[in-house]
Formats: sequence, structure tokens, C-alpha cells
Amino acid sequence: MQTPSLILHGLTVSGHVHRVELLLRMLDLPFTFAPAPAEVRASAAFRALNPLGQIPVLQDGELVINDSNAILVYLAKRYAPGSDWLPEDPPGAAAVQRWLSIAAGELAFGPAKARANALWEVPADLVQAGAVAQRLLAFMEQHLGTRRFLAAEHVTVADLACYSYVAHAPEGGIALAPYPALRAWLARIEALPGFVALPASPLPAAA
Repeated sequence: MQTPSLILHGLTVSGHVHRVELLLRMLDLPFTFAPAPAEVRASAAFRALNPLGQIPVLQDGELVINDSNAILVYLAKRYAPGSDWLPEDPPGAAAVQRWLSIAAGELAFGPAKARANALWEVPADLVQAGAVAQRLLAFMEQHLGTRRFLAAEHVTVADLACYSYVAHAPEGGIALAPYPALRAWLARIEALPGFVALPASPLPAAA
């Protein structure tokens, strides 16, 4: 396979970008990181890549892919076809899709929203975000009580889609101490070859 020419546009503090970076590194794919702060995302050049002005954006030669979960699916199918990262059997594919939906739903509107408010004062209903986060983490704790990974007996893109914002939930005031099975799952992801941490941000001051 020809060496890919991959460019990842984003910010190092973004969990959405981090999930893509994790798969790129775990697939040992060389890539260029292009920082995309707010002023870049507002530019005409960036809007030509993503009219919504969102990150991450992945360029693979002439091809442009938007949305972090879509990028995970693309990378797995393009550069690791038939691998465990994205099961092809109907039950396995459905299990992965369920967690990609959770990553774009409860995870985004719970832990990720609380973190964005704490770090960048992004407007949020913190009571609602906290409630969503607690329901999600309790569900994940129960789910992982009898499983090593989220969607299969092995790691898949579902785990990468959910890792970053769960691991950094404390930055939004969401404690992980009550969830030992969840914390064990985080440790398993962190032990994978190619893992790189999302840069830590300050924890909110205790009330």
C-alpha cells in the first residue's frame, strides 16, 4: 500500500481530535498535524474543507473527511480492512455503531459538555450535563463489569470514540472514583501500543 499523505486538522485539547489521533498512531500511520484554532476554523480555506467549521478534519490526499466518528470508520476500512478495529459481522458492526452513537450523544452532552464549560466557559446547563454524565458512567460501569472492552472481546474503534472524554471527565467536575470497572477499562486503553495521552487540563476547584 502506498504511504498515505494524511493531514489531521484540529486542536490537541479536543477529545474529538484525540480519538482520531489515537487510531492513526495505533495503526502506525504517518500524519501531519495542522492546528486549527478558532481563527483558522473561521477562514475561507478551512470552511472549504468543512463548511460547518468543526474539527477534526482529515485529509487523505484529495479526499476530505469530516466528523471524528466518520473518520474512525474511514481509517479502519481504508487502512485496516478486515481487522478487529471495525467488525464486519452484523452483530459486531451494530455493537460498534451503538457506542459511536453514544459517543455523539450522551458522552457529548454529558462529560464533554461539562468539560467544555469548565475549561472554555462554553454555555451549558451543568445540572443536566452532570445528570447525563452520571447516568452514562453508571451504565458503562455496569456494562464493563463483565467485559474488557465496550463492543467486543477486543478493542474496537468504539473504545477510542469513548475514551478521551471519559478519561478527562474530572476536568469537568465529573468524578471517576465511583467506577472501578470503568477506570480499569481506561487503563486497558492506555496500555495499548501507540497510545498517546490527551494533554491534561486543570481540574475545577472544589466547591
